Amino acid sequence: MPELPEVEVTRLSFADRIAGARIVSVRMGKPLRWPLGCDPALLAGRTVQAVRRRGKYLLLDLDAGLILVHLGMSGSLAFADHLPEPGAHDHFDMVTSRGALRLNDPRRFGAVVFAPAQDAPQAVKLLGGLGVEPLSDQFDAAAFHAALKRRNAPIKQVLLAGDVVVGVGNIYASEALFIAGIRPTMPASRISRPRAVRLRAAVRDVLARAVQKGGSTLRDFSNAHGQAGYFQLEAMVYDRAGEPCRQCAAPIRMIRQGQRATYYCAHCQKP
Repeated sequence: MPELPEVEVTRLSFADRIAGARIVSVRMGKPLRWPLGCDPALLAGRTVQAVRRRGKYLLLDLDAGLILVHLGMSGSLAFADHLPEPGAHDHFDMVTSRGALRLNDPRRFGAVVFAPAQDAPQAVKLLGGLGVEPLSDQFDAAAFHAALKRRNAPIKQVLLAGDVVVGVGNIYASEALFIAGIRPTMPASRISRPRAVRLRAAVRDVLARAVQKGGSTLRDFSNAHGQAGYFQLEAMVYDRAGEPCRQCAAPIRMIRQGQRATYYCAHCQKP
């Protein structure tokens, strides 16, 4: 699943090029996770003012309303002057005066939703429960620790939930917990203030480096230029079960938490 770095890399790869573009036409293919919420023809003539990100959602601000895009489990966006005829997995095409934007999503867990405003019910339903942005100044260490003290679930599960801090997906939660030296099964409420400070710094560091590396391409992720990411090549624990830890040489372990694979080093990460 594309996580926060992949979504941010996607945003950066086309945001400047589409800003100021006038929408010429919109085509919807097979149904996605949620309906568009309006007649596609009503979007023609509107102008794309900017592209923002909130968690794993891309927000295309229009001169009237906004379009929320989620890449789901396997989605990717392409933006080009001209795109070929849509294939079986191309479920959203938006032709603009500056190029065409296309969502390709083989599993159709992604979504494209129009909302008349960010405080409209359609947007609030998707964005209202999201936690603080981890790369923003609002990700405060004291507030982070206080939020963890109120949660008894394992810290890995709390990071994935997205209501304390948003966008720390499976890959980057495992990596951040390794850097912070925290066992993923440890109850969040037991994490001390110093360890919470280290974890906050690790989350920010891992996500920022992943954005710099173009995200992680485990299967088929690519940005709007069609370029793959490379962060997975320097992962410390993720997808390395049985391999030696890069710090202590102990074998990396894998367990299941909430049906998701969790990777950690039992020597470097203390409970």
